[in-house]
Amino acid sequence: MPEYKAPLRDIRFVRDELLGFEEHYATLPGCEEATPDMVNAILEEGAKFCEQVIAPLNSVGDSQGCAWSEEGVTTPEGFKQAYSQFVESGWPSLAHDPEVGGQGLPESLGLVMSEMVGEANWSWGMYPGLSHGAMNTIQAHGTPEQKQTYLTKLVSGEWTGTMCLTESHCGTDLGLLRTKAEPQADGSYKVSGTKIFISAGDHDMADNIVHIVLARLPDAPEGTKGISLFIVPKHLTDADGNVAGRNGVSCGSLEHKMGIHGNATCVMNFDDATGYLIGPANKGLNCMFTFMNTARLGTALQGLAHAEIAMQGGLAYARERLQMRSLTGPKAPEKAADPIIVHPDVRRMLLTIKAFTEGGRALAYFAAKQVDVTHHGSDEEKRAADQMLAFLTPIAKAFLTETGFEAANHGVQIYGGHGFISEWGMEQNVRDCRISMLYEGTTGVQALDLLGRKVLMTQGEALKGFTKVVHGFCKQNAEEASLKEFVEPLAALNKEWGEMTMKIGMTAMSNREEVGAASVDYLMYSGYAVLAYFWAEMAKVAQAKLDAGTTETDFYQAKLQTARFYFQRILPRTLTHKAAIESGADNLMEMSVAQFGPEQ
Repeated sequence: MPEYKAPLRDIRFVRDELLGFEEHYATLPGCEEATPDMVNAILEEGAKFCEQVIAPLNSVGDSQGCAWSEEGVTTPEGFKQAYSQFVESGWPSLAHDPEVGGQGLPESLGLVMSEMVGEANWSWGMYPGLSHGAMNTIQAHGTPEQKQTYLTKLVSGEWTGTMCLTESHCGTDLGLLRTKAEPQADGSYKVSGTKIFISAGDHDMADNIVHIVLARLPDAPEGTKGISLFIVPKHLTDADGNVAGRNGVSCGSLEHKMGIHGNATCVMNFDDATGYLIGPANKGLNCMFTFMNTARLGTALQGLAHAEIAMQGGLAYARERLQMRSLTGPKAPEKAADPIIVHPDVRRMLLTIKAFTEGGRALAYFAAKQVDVTHHGSDEEKRAADQMLAFLTPIAKAFLTETGFEAANHGVQIYGGHGFISEWGMEQNVRDCRISMLYEGTTGVQALDLLGRKVLMTQGEALKGFTKVVHGFCKQNAEEASLKEFVEPLAALNKEWGEMTMKIGMTAMSNREEVGAASVDYLMYSGYAVLAYFWAEMAKVAQAKLDAGTTETDFYQAKLQTARFYFQRILPRTLTHKAAIESGADNLMEMSVAQFGPEQ
């Protein structure tokens, strides 16, 4: 595997220079303790842990995988010890409420740590990562007793959490689930059923695992309106909250899968397991979205993480690997051949990875800034941030994972045949990344959510919340000659985005299939447009630094050059997506099922 180095310089560029996190923390109630000195110390220590402790375990987890037995699941060598160190250092409690044992620091700071953990070892990071959603769900919907029993242990990291949603016949359609919950005289429930694809469903790293489980009550309505949410711990607890005995929860088997081998993806059996209702009966799906939105932003980070690894590995190899001569004459005449970084096609791949990585980081951190506001802002600020997050979450989740996977594949391609074999780690990066476009809602599901629910069902208001930001930037910088190459195409794209959305809405009024037919192309178009805005903003910051005579000339010139590459080489992809959208639904729907081919 490439030796992982936390990208602290670019992290600081996005946080401090682009998005103004120092001022953001200073003015946001409850975030004042996140001073520049404290933030820098956290970043430095977090980077050390990721580089020195969990990055060396990445290939170990891939080669060893997890082991199942009737006693439970065993994680790869070193995973348990690394988790103990993670907990002892206080990392799980970083961005949680002090009332439940947290350190009270901003959620956006926790997201930076999640990014570095994911880059160093995504499989390992899923064990503490899935606890975030469980914590947020219990914090939002749990009773005071549930918070005291479960939340405090989750925040400390002593226990971990999961989300147990789908079943073998369900997939994304959770309205079909069959797991049942029978009420008991003491107010608890007996939960019975089988859940599949449960990441971190069982392991040996923590004393207890708190499962958040969707199930049906006996009198529940059919479909999604009859789903309730339950806390079902692996181990029951006594009156003092200590582990007291095994619950009726077990891992039936481990999935054999393409990647993320170091994480236990489990078939979980609930056999009259004791559970506790969380939130109102038959409102489990509503409560679950607290969990899902957290998970979707976390999965967006996975796309960013795999792109970063592709960049680090691809760049190191391209600088060292000697192959052929430059088309314009030898660049390293003292060597047998030139480094492959001199070749245009290798540069195309490296620049594509760089553009997606650094642009994706800007989008992810911007979203994280909105999360801070939803927790700490005024009522009006919270509403605006919620609306922005609702719009950006499906874009961040789907677009960053799609482009992260593209970046990971470029990482293999840069290595040529060496990328295909395991010793370099680039093929693992591709395999680990592939799941990101599937779990927490596939790209197609995110696209329907974006276009159908977030944009068309709000009559375009969700879209306008972001396009107004873009319009304001373009208007403010319209006279800046050095930014003209970015501002003019961005302004035109922003206008086209709104017009295209209106056309989709009009055609959908006569044929609802138009929404499904347009949705994925619409999401990808939106993702390219969103990244164009952030690259224009980054170009502005870089140009100002260069004009001021910075000593980091290479860093800021690279920002400008990558912005130029993005606008000239990547952004034109929107033309294809627009043409596909405007071609309509008929070319997808006119073929009969039989015409696709003979039944097997």
